[in-house]
Amino acid sequence: MTAEEYTAEVPASKPAETSVPLHPLLAERWSPRALDPATAISDRQFTALFEAARWAPSWGNTQPARFIAARRGEATFDRIHGTLSRGNKGWTSNAAALAIGVARVVDEDGEPMPYGEYGLALAAQNLVLQAVAEGLYAHQMAGMDRDAARAEFGVPAEFEPMVAIAVGGLGTLDGMPERLQEKELRPRIRKPLAELVFTDTWGEPLF
Repeated sequence: MTAEEYTAEVPASKPAETSVPLHPLLAERWSPRALDPATAISDRQFTALFEAARWAPSWGNTQPARFIAARRGEATFDRIHGTLSRGNKGWTSNAAALAIGVARVVDEDGEPMPYGEYGLALAAQNLVLQAVAEGLYAHQMAGMDRDAARAEFGVPAEFEPMVAIAVGGLGTLDGMPERLQEKELRPRIRKPLAELVFTDTWGEPLF
């Protein structure tokens, strides 16, 4: 990709190319890294993100998901930012809010919590889709130091920090490293349905 191509603006929308129409919350969801440092999240929007997460389904209604969250300008935001990988620290400072998703992995009887990670994933996806509904963008990250997050926030042993989430408004490519600029401009692609959904025998496409 040439330097001239890198000057392009981040697309405001990357609608999914689907075989049948999807709800706009799903079709319009994507995960930019180019976030706007001027975007702020209102009290209502911030609360709505975690209300959406709270109402996610979970195994036996165990509700294993927990979040540590803050908005830009708050001390906790900087503490969350400090637990991220070097690559993610480079762009997440522009986020309007950061969160760490934590899953309960041991129940009150000391036994492994069934599907705790799955419950956190469902809650995180609810949060992300609520962000889309609020006109915001969310980017989920595996690039974080779990041990650092545990130590920084005193996470109990029966819980496991698993994912970081940045939420904000869409920014520009200005100042971003070329490798990240290329990712921002890359089209969204997915494997075809024929490789995902089977019938009769494994590998026999349903669609």
